Amino acid sequence: MCSYNGKLLELKTEKENFGQLHDFTNESLNDKHDFIMKQVFSVVFAEFKQKHGDPPCEFVWFVTGSAGRKEQGIISDQDHGVIFAIDDPVVQEYFLALGSDVSDGLNTVGYPYCEGNVMSSNPVWCKSYIGWKQQIEKWMERENWESIRYLQIFYDSRGLIGNEVLVHELRELIHQYRHKYPSLLTRFLNNVMRIKKGVGIFGQFFVERTGAHRGSLHFKNTMYLPYVNSIRLLSIKEGITATSTLERIGMLRELGKYEALMKEYDSCFRRILCIRMSSFKDAADYRDVHFLNINKLTKDERMEVKHLLRKGIKLYQQVKRLIEKGC
Repeated sequence: MCSYNGKLLELKTEKENFGQLHDFTNESLNDKHDFIMKQVFSVVFAEFKQKHGDPPCEFVWFVTGSAGRKEQGIISDQDHGVIFAIDDPVVQEYFLALGSDVSDGLNTVGYPYCEGNVMSSNPVWCKSYIGWKQQIEKWMERENWESIRYLQIFYDSRGLIGNEVLVHELRELIHQYRHKYPSLLTRFLNNVMRIKKGVGIFGQFFVERTGAHRGSLHFKNTMYLPYVNSIRLLSIKEGITATSTLERIGMLRELGKYEALMKEYDSCFRRILCIRMSSFKDAADYRDVHFLNINKLTKDERMEVKHLLRKGIKLYQQVKRLIEKGC
C-alpha cells in the first residue's frame, strides 16, 4: 500500500508542476492530463486486481466534460465513466468498486470529485454495454431537462483506457435517433438556450455581485460555454464524431457550407483557451478557474474579452437560427 500511495503522490507532484510550465499549449497541457489520468488508473488498477482479480470482461474507461473535449485547464475536476461487455450485476459490482478506487486516486492526485457525480463510482455512469444502450435510449425519449443534459455529457465522451469502440458505437445511437426524430436537436437547443451574458449593449461587464468572486466575470458560463454548446449542437446536427471543440470546428469547416461561419470562431475559441491558461495559472482551487478578474486586465485585454463575449452570443444565435430553420 505504501508503494501505491507513493506513486500517487509522485503523480500529484508532477501535476502540481503544470502551473510552472511556460511553453505549453492547450494540446500539450491536455496530453499531460491524459498521461497523468492514465497513470492514476494504471496504479489503482494494479492494486485493485491484487485484491479482486482480473476484470471479468473487456471494458472501456472513458472521460467526458472538458477532459473528453481535450479542453482541461491547469486545474480540472473529474468526469468519467465505464462501459463493460457482460450484463451482470456481479460484473457491475466489480467495476463500481474499481470506479470508486479510481475516483479516490484521481482526487488524491489533484482532480476534485465531480460535484454532479459524473464518475464511474456512480451506477448511472458505470453500466454494461446493454445497460448503457437502454439508458441512452431512455434519455433520448424522455422530455426532461436532466436527460438531455446527460446526453450532452455522454456525447463528449472519449475512451482513455480499454476498448474505445464501445464508446463510439453508443455515441452513434444519438446520431441514428436524431435522423429518425429530428425534434431531438430542438430539445438539445432548448437545454442550452439560457446563455448568461457577460457584456451589455453599452459595453458594461456583467460581473458577480456577491460571494468570493464578487466583481469577477463568470468566465466559464459567459465566454467558454456559449462556444462549446453551439459547436456541439452543430456537430450533433451533422453527425460529427470528434469530441474536441476545435476538432469539431475543423470537421464542420471541411463540410464546406460552414467554412465562412467557422473560420472566425475557430480563432476566437483558440484565444479563449489561451486566455484561460494564462489567466488561471495561479488559481488556488477548481472554483477559481471559472472566474476572470477583469480589474487585472489591461484596456486592450478588456476590449478583447468583450469582443469574444459578443462573438459567443452571435455564434449561438446563428446556430439557433440554423436549427430552427432546419438548414
